[in-house]
Formats: sequence, C-alpha cells, structure tokens
Amino acid sequence: MKLVSIIIVGLILLYFIDSAFKLNPFNVEMLIHSSLRFFTGFLVLGIGVFYAHKIRLKFAIWLVLVLALADDIWDYTRDVNSFSFEVMLHSIYMLLWGSLAGYVLMKWWLDRRRPE
Repeated sequence: MKLVSIIIVGLILLYFIDSAFKLNPFNVEMLIHSSLRFFTGFLVLGIGVFYAHKIRLKFAIWLVLVLALADDIWDYTRDVNSFSFEVMLHSIYMLLWGSLAGYVLMKWWLDRRRPE
C-alpha cells in the first residue's frame, strides 16, 4: 500500500512540478531524462545505497553525477537544450522519487518473502 501511495503522490507532485515549470513531460527528450533519472535513483540510490548498503553513498553520488553529466553531454552533441534550472530541479525530483520508490519496493518485496 505504501508503494502505491508513493507512486500516486509522486505522479501528482510530478504533474505540479511540470505545470509550474511549463515542461512537457510527454516529448521524447523529457521521457528520456525523466526515466534515466528515475531509474538511476531507483537502482543506485534506493536499492544499492539505502536498502542493500552495497554501494557507499559517496561513490553513489559520484556515479549519479557521472550518469547525469553523460546524459547532458549526449544532449549537447544532439543540440538538445536541456541545461536549465527548471530541468535540473525536475531531475533532482526524479532522482529523489526514484530512490524513495526503490527503497520502499525492496523493503516491501523482501519483507513479504520472509516467513513469519
């Protein structure tokens, strides 16, 4: 139930963020940015750092920064202007939402598998 509420609340907040910054979340570039940031937060931060403790936080932050920078460089080579304050705030939100969703999903999934 927590996971469903995190996803619903996250989508509602995403709608408000996109409306406030006048971003179109359904064009191809924003879908790529949003999914890359969400799944980076989901896998690296949510599962790797906060739940499993397999990756140190300092290394994970560097890894996230490298992945985000690589995506921005890739966009620059394709002449896509994605380096603005609004897109950066959107990216930070997607990272945080992904990490929270990853942590809650793993906690729910492994607690459900554990026999009582």
